Amino acid sequence: MKQRNLLIVAATALLLLMAGAIAYLALRTHRAEQDRQQMEQLQQLAEMDKREMENEYEEFAQQYRELQTQIRNDSLLQQLEKEQRRVEELQEQLRRTRDDDAAEIMRLKQELATLRAILRNYVMQIDSLNRLNQQLNTENENLRTVNQQAQEHISNLTTEKESLTDKVAIASQLDATGVSAIGKNRKGKQTSKVKDVKRLQVSFTVSRNVTAQTGMKSLYVRLTTPTGQVLTQGGTFPFENRTLEYSMRKDVEYAGEELPVTVYWDVNETLLAGQYRADIFADGNRIGGTTFALD
Repeated sequence: MKQRNLLIVAATALLLLMAGAIAYLALRTHRAEQDRQQMEQLQQLAEMDKREMENEYEEFAQQYRELQTQIRNDSLLQQLEKEQRRVEELQEQLRRTRDDDAAEIMRLKQELATLRAILRNYVMQIDSLNRLNQQLNTENENLRTVNQQAQEHISNLTTEKESLTDKVAIASQLDATGVSAIGKNRKGKQTSKVKDVKRLQVSFTVSRNVTAQTGMKSLYVRLTTPTGQVLTQGGTFPFENRTLEYSMRKDVEYAGEELPVTVYWDVNETLLAGQYRADIFADGNRIGGTTFALD
């Protein structure tokens, strides 16, 4: 009887141990499942976070591209292009970053905050420029309105007054006389040999004209080669509803009296032998010119 009781106690203890082991295993399995689900959730969150960052980087790049189409300021345009390249570099770094690289993702997220502040600053600058341009456009529109009213007033003048106005306008045009163009060699001596010409010199005199408007005048000299090519560094000026390239420009103070002018063109390209032209322009008019030959 005593041995039977011992067996019952041992069996009961074994059952309790087995129940405890089963409960422990069930608890471990449950926790492992919870950990797995938590890791999957964290992975999904990381992937979502990365996709959102990729979208933000793409949005920043697109905004920089759009901003570049809204401005004509070369300095600001270069800065925007530089920032766009930086955004694209960070965008590429993000694409190469693993979803589980938390440190790199955090760094790139901090970069996003910096880029956002920089972009906001550029938007404010461009908005300020746009508002200034709008103001200038409004002022120009007002000037155009005033000018249109003046033109309408002029159109109502008598034929005699119109004729007088035309005569005064023609009389007030500047005139360049004594125009000469020569080649000079390395020593500054005159030469017509095309292979020796290192500088072209154009000299002329702006004639006395008491009816012309005085003040600062921009004089443009346009050198044309025998093939019709203009020797130029890209500068242009308005002439008869279009723009022409010029070779040299000189700003002078014109007081209505004779004014001698000399300008130079340094030869940095191979010149052709033949007949060249030198034309002089001021106030939207051709005021003189000459031809010269290099052999």
